[in-house]
Amino acid sequence: MRYSSLKDFLSDAPSALAKGPVALIMVEDEVEVDSSVRHHLDLGFKKVVLFADADIEVSPKVEAKTIRVDLDMRGEHALTTAVNACIEAAPNVWMYYCYNAEYLFYPFCETRTIGEMLAFHTEERRDAMLTYVVDLYAGDLSKFPSAVSVDEAMLDKTGYYALARNDPANHNHPKERQLDFYGGLRWRYEEFIPAAKRRIDRIAIFRAQKGLRLNDDHTFNVAEYNTYACPWHHNLTAAICSFRTAKALKRNPGSTFAINTFEWRNSVPFDWHSRQLLDFGLIEPGQWF
Repeated sequence: MRYSSLKDFLSDAPSALAKGPVALIMVEDEVEVDSSVRHHLDLGFKKVVLFADADIEVSPKVEAKTIRVDLDMRGEHALTTAVNACIEAAPNVWMYYCYNAEYLFYPFCETRTIGEMLAFHTEERRDAMLTYVVDLYAGDLSKFPSAVSVDEAMLDKTGYYALARNDPANHNHPKERQLDFYGGLRWRYEEFIPAAKRRIDRIAIFRAQKGLRLNDDHTFNVAEYNTYACPWHHNLTAAICSFRTAKALKRNPGSTFAINTFEWRNSVPFDWHSRQLLDFGLIEPGQWF
C-alpha cells in the first residue's frame, strides 16, 4: 500500500496501525532499504511503515510487504512530524522508529520476537525502552567509499560513556534515571558533528499514548519515557546498529577528505548477533533470561 502524502495515510492510520508492534523507518536515501526492512520483518514487527521522498526507488518486493508514505525527509522536523502523527493516530500501540541502513538488536533477538520481548517489558510496567545507536562502518573505504558494507561491517568495541543529564528547571541538578550517552564515530569525529547531535541514546521503542510527543533530540515530553530503568531494578536495553553516521561523514564535503579509514585499535568485525553486543555491554538483558 502506498500513500501520496502523510495526510492521506493518517486517514487510514488508526486501522493500519491498530496491531503492533509497528516499525517506522525513515528512508533518507536508497542505501540498504531492502535489508533494513527485511531485518525488522524478521524480528516480528506486525507492520513496517516507510516514510520516504516520492522519488526514492524501493524494490517491488519491499513495497509489497510494507506501507509506503511519501514524505519529504529532508525537512528539519520530518522525523518528529511522522512519528508524532503515528502516535496520535494509534494510542496504546508499541512503536519503534529508525532510519534506513539501521538495524535493531535486543537481547536474544535471534530466537525471541519483538512481541515476546515487549510482552515482558510491559509486565515490568515499562512504556519505553532506551536504545543506543551503535555506529557501523566499512573497514576498507577504498573498496566501499560510501562507508556502507553489510558483509564487512565494523564497530567500536569500546569508547562509550555516559554523563549526567542536568535539569535547567531544577538548578541543573541531574535528572532522575536519565543520562546522556556518547561514543562511536560521533565521539571520535566530534569536530565534524554539531554538539547537539553527538548523543547516541534514542528512546526508539515506546508505547504510544494520548498527548505523547517526540522531541527533536530523541527524547519525549513525558519524563518517565526518557529513563533507562525503573526505580526498583535494571531493565532491558537495545541497540540500533547504524551506518548513518559513517555514511554522513563520508558524504559531507567538510569531513570526507579528512577520513581515510574509520578503523582504529578498538575496531572489530560486527558479528550481526546480539551476543556480541551483550559481551561488549552495549545492550542489557535486565531480568529477562
